[in-house]
Amino acid sequence: MARVVLITGVSRYLGARVASVLQAEPSLDRVIGIDAVPPTAAGSALGRTEFVQVDMRAGGISGILSSAEVDTVVHAGLATMPQSVGGRPAMKDINVVGTMQLLAACQRAPAVRKLVVRSTTAVYGCSHRDPALFTEETEPHAILLGGLTKDATQVEGHVRGFARRRPDVAVSTLRFASFLGPGVDSAFARYFSLPSIPAILGFDPRLQFLHIDDGVDVVRRMTVEDHPGTFNVAADGIITLGQAVRRIGRPAFRLPGPALRLGGELARSFETLDFSPEQVELLRYGRVVDTSRIKDELGWSPRYTSLEAFDDFVRARNAHG
Repeated sequence: MARVVLITGVSRYLGARVASVLQAEPSLDRVIGIDAVPPTAAGSALGRTEFVQVDMRAGGISGILSSAEVDTVVHAGLATMPQSVGGRPAMKDINVVGTMQLLAACQRAPAVRKLVVRSTTAVYGCSHRDPALFTEETEPHAILLGGLTKDATQVEGHVRGFARRRPDVAVSTLRFASFLGPGVDSAFARYFSLPSIPAILGFDPRLQFLHIDDGVDVVRRMTVEDHPGTFNVAADGIITLGQAVRRIGRPAFRLPGPALRLGGELARSFETLDFSPEQVELLRYGRVVDTSRIKDELGWSPRYTSLEAFDDFVRARNAHG
C-alpha cells in the first residue's frame, strides 16, 4: 500500500525542513506540501515534495486528502510570531481556524490513519507557582489567555476532540520548546539578535531550547513510526538568561517588569519584535519541561543540549554579521 504524507506550513522553515527530510524516506511514496503562500528561500529545499497552494482557513483541503489518498498528515503550520504572518488576527486565524478546517477534512477522509501536530510548551504558561519541571500531565497554574499560549491551548483542545471522534487515527501532539539554530526565525532568535538585550530587574529565568535539527528528527520519527500521545520535546539541560547574554557577548540592560512590558507593546506596535506579554512573562519566570516520555517512547536523545543549541545559533549569527 502506498504511503502518502501531507505537510502543512511548508513555506516556513520548520515545514520546509520536515519536507526535505521526509522526501528522502524510502518508506514514503509521495510527499505533498501545502501553504497559503508559495515557498521562497525557506522552501527552496522542497525537492520532490509536491507543493499545492491552499489556505487552510478557506477549506479546500478535503479534495487533496481524498484525491491523493493521504494516510498521514503532519500539521507543522502553527504560526508562532504575529509579525511573520501579518499580525495577531491573522496568526489566530491560521492557528485556530486553519486547524479546525484541517481536522474537519481529516475526519471526512477515511484513508487518514495518522496525525502529527506541532504544538508548543507555551501551553503551560508562566507563573511564580510553576513546578521545576512541567510533565505532560501537569495542569498549568496560570494561563495567559492571549497570544501563542491561547492559540496552542485551543489547537490542542480541537485535536483531542478529533482523536475522540476518530479513534482509528493515531494522533501525536508534540510540545516543542523554543527552536534555535542556524536559519531559525523565532521570537528568541530575534530577541537575542538585538544590539542590546533587555531583561527584567531581579530575575534570571531558566530557559530551555531545542535545536532545529533535533526537532525535525522527532517529526520524522513520528511520521514514519507509530507513537500516539502527547510529548514534550526539548533539549537536555538549561541555560539561564544571564548565561545566554554573557555567551552572546552583547550588553544587557535590566528594567522593572512594567517598563519592559511597555517597551514590548511599543516594539509590537512598530512590528519590529514579537515582545508579547507571554514572552515578557517567560523572561521573568522561565520554563523547563520534562522529556522522559519521548526519550522512553522513541529511545531518542537530542544531539544538542540547550547550551549547545544556543551556541550553534550564536555561531551562525556571528558568521552572517
